[in-house]
Amino acid sequence: MDFFKALIPGAILTFVVSMVMGRAHSTGGWLQIQHYFIQGHGIYWSWVLLAIGTGLAWMIMAITPK
Repeated sequence: MDFFKALIPGAILTFVVSMVMGRAHSTGGWLQIQHYFIQGHGIYWSWVLLAIGTGLAWMIMAITPK
């Protein structure tokens, strides 16, 4: 269950970092930030950063006492 909860902060982190770096026309090196067009709207996204952010949030939620 912690994994599914961690998807939200991981996605928010990915969206914010990708947007900031993408607007500066940076690919982020190994983060591989790409510009996607979805129904006429452009967004920046990185699947690598989503995996890293979700993993980090998952570990924080897993070690937090409940």
